[in-house]
Amino acid sequence: MTVRPLSSSSPEHVEATDFLHYEAELLDRLAEREWLDEMVSKDIVYQVPVRQTVERARGNGVVEGIYHLNEDFGSLAAKVSRNETAFAWAEDPPSRVRHFITNIRARPGADDDLLEVRSSILLYRTRQDQTHPQLLGGERFDTLRREDGRLRLLHRWVLLDLTVIGTHNLSIFF
Repeated sequence: MTVRPLSSSSPEHVEATDFLHYEAELLDRLAEREWLDEMVSKDIVYQVPVRQTVERARGNGVVEGIYHLNEDFGSLAAKVSRNETAFAWAEDPPSRVRHFITNIRARPGADDDLLEVRSSILLYRTRQDQTHPQLLGGERFDTLRREDGRLRLLHRWVLLDLTVIGTHNLSIFF
């Protein structure tokens, strides 16, 4: 049985959309500490699996168990803390990023405190004096959990459209 997404006018869909748009605003402003403290669950699982090009009969193109990023709260907190120091060489000077979030679909999760949210993302990034931006597109599969009356990101799985990522580092958040 297929579970239909919530109507775009449902309170849950509106809340999920507001959550994702506010998250994009914080990440675009490089307000990573605020994002981590306000929007991310301590139980977070944050994964970006490696893609491969395969024939249809051989699967979906995701390499099981291999990730560009496989993070928990501790590793995300370490990245945010490092970016707050003078030793974040991968992001010195910081990238200029813009998160474009579209095609948001939300549906109730396994229990009343969960929302399952799918969205499309286009991440526009420039570094230093580059004249050609880096574009990273894909689909995000998020689980949001209500904790202390507010939604927090519990699980994020980002399926990038690229099999080869033409960027020098992945020190940004999707």
